[in-house]
Amino acid sequence: MSTVEELAKQAQSAALQLARVASEVKNRALQEMAKALQDNVSDILAANQKDLEFAEKENIPGPLVARLALDEQKVLDMAKGILSVAGLPDPVGQKQGTMELDDGLVLSRVSCPIGVIGAIFESRPDAVPQISSLCLKSGNAVILKGGVEAQNSNRVIVKLLREALDKVSEIPPASIQLIETRAEVVEMLKQDATINLVVPRGSNAFVKFVQDNTRIPVLGHSEGLCHVYIDEDADTKKAVAIALDSKLQYPAACNAMETLLVHSGIAPKILPDLMTEFREKGVELVGDLKSCSLIPDLKRATDEDWDTEYNDLKLSIKVVESIGESIEHINQHGSGHTDTIVTNDKDRGERFLNEIDSACVMWNASTRFADGFRFGLGAEIGISTNKTHARGPVGLEGLVIYKYKLVGSGQTVAEYSGKNGKEFKHRPIEEDA
Repeated sequence: MSTVEELAKQAQSAALQLARVASEVKNRALQEMAKALQDNVSDILAANQKDLEFAEKENIPGPLVARLALDEQKVLDMAKGILSVAGLPDPVGQKQGTMELDDGLVLSRVSCPIGVIGAIFESRPDAVPQISSLCLKSGNAVILKGGVEAQNSNRVIVKLLREALDKVSEIPPASIQLIETRAEVVEMLKQDATINLVVPRGSNAFVKFVQDNTRIPVLGHSEGLCHVYIDEDADTKKAVAIALDSKLQYPAACNAMETLLVHSGIAPKILPDLMTEFREKGVELVGDLKSCSLIPDLKRATDEDWDTEYNDLKLSIKVVESIGESIEHINQHGSGHTDTIVTNDKDRGERFLNEIDSACVMWNASTRFADGFRFGLGAEIGISTNKTHARGPVGLEGLVIYKYKLVGSGQTVAEYSGKNGKEFKHRPIEEDA
């Protein structure tokens, strides 16, 4: 039996125990986890410094380094995120509907944990407490695999979280586990008998690799090729603010804007000044022929640019003739993550929301709002571009499934079969508020 296979079996056993743990116990464990981070900031930052030195030595790309770096406030925010999860309602054991099939025969659908989650992610050490807290609160065990560039940070954080769980006897130690090598990832993807869901966070190529190499269901968190479309009826002040925030607030984020689409009717008015602001912030700009005619010295975009997530200070710009052209461009080139329209026209705003085929669609708001914490989910395990089970920022609700509970009083199917069989009532039962 491989080490990973044994870890997965331990996680499965832990998940069965976690499913029975009361909400107050899980919340107490989360509070201990948050305290462990708060009390050990210096240890976490020391480990993170080793990772940053490794990243510099290995010439790791800037966007990955930006996600890797921690400071005191980020560590405290990680602890705050855990506490916010503790304050959320428990998603386990919630009745989702009850029906009386017949007298004394009642069927309920009740939420329950998925089981064992395999989470694979790059660079971001803050993903460790995010994912761990969400899995614990939802009654799932988790096996974590971070990038090699964050190995020291991840080790220290997982060690602290596991030590915190040791203080709550009802929580099994194997609820949170860490693997570190690519070989272990390949082995983990074979554990379809014990791991119930894999959540890869990374590029489309990486997510596809995971999907192609496992029989375990995959909740895809792929790249974020996000768009902002400025309509001809946009408020220019709002449009400038939204475009700047969508790109500059955190360029390395998966919900940062990569392509700016501007209606030809407003482009001459808004693009020159907006592009000046982007350039002053160090953004490299490329554009189509129409935008090049409006902006001095603008470099022509290649076909590849429209399909590229930069995660950096680079932006593609295209001038379009209609909202229909913007929708067509986004649905063809986007990643199904997050896209926004800026307009004062109600019909166009609603058309955009209805016709863009993305997990998060927005109207007069920055793409950066696509985030579990900002959506009130407490945190997120990832942003799914899937169209099954869970989509968009995946918080607690996306980490539970459901089971049917049927309580009878001795009934058999034979009683309801044949010409003289009894009829079902199928009467919905309203639960008390």
